Amino acid sequence: MKLIEYADREMMMIDLANKLAGDLNTALMSNEFATFAVPGGTTPGPVFDALAGADLHWDRIRVMLTDERWVPEEHGRSNTRLIRKHLLTGRAAMAELVPLYAEAETPEEVLGALTEGVVPHLPISVLLLGMGGDAHIASLFPGADNLEAALAADAPPLMAMRAEGAGEPRITLTAPVLQGALSTHILITGPEKRETLERVRTADPLDAPVRAVWSEAIVHWAE
Repeated sequence: MKLIEYADREMMMIDLANKLAGDLNTALMSNEFATFAVPGGTTPGPVFDALAGADLHWDRIRVMLTDERWVPEEHGRSNTRLIRKHLLTGRAAMAELVPLYAEAETPEEVLGALTEGVVPHLPISVLLLGMGGDAHIASLFPGADNLEAALAADAPPLMAMRAEGAGEPRITLTAPVLQGALSTHILITGPEKRETLERVRTADPLDAPVRAVWSEAIVHWAE
């Protein structure tokens, strides 16, 4: 794990957007298409706002979420809604969105179909993750019902996940898919997340799922 500290959040967001654009451009130089996997939540919003205007061949970029809450896109907590608003706009509107949600009562009902849509776009070229104060990434939460299976080397690409701290049921990329990314960045802010990062340096991935991508990750942090 490599840690980059920034003097302020604004500087970090702009610098990270530039790094992601550079990684995507590098991927496109040797591949017809690139897959960009991104988190939901509000923290990466400024990164997406800056990145959306990058001069890239967005028509050759496939964007997928690392996880999704099981709510319709018009719902306020939908990650898909957030990336449509902040990332898939401007130049980046030409990118193709790989869906992690379909109309169904539970994620299990459409898990097979969603997996079929994800597999052709693997491996991930560029991966951006957030990290919770409990050290979760994507929807790999400590104590989640399917966490051990999702961390296994033979895990399927997508799994449904339920956890006490997750709120709604979730669907998430699993550890092997995340570990297979060619470039991995983790965005965190504030003293609590920094303390978490230090605390989990030697933790078991079952207790701190961020450890599953630890070895190759570049962590970007600002107060």
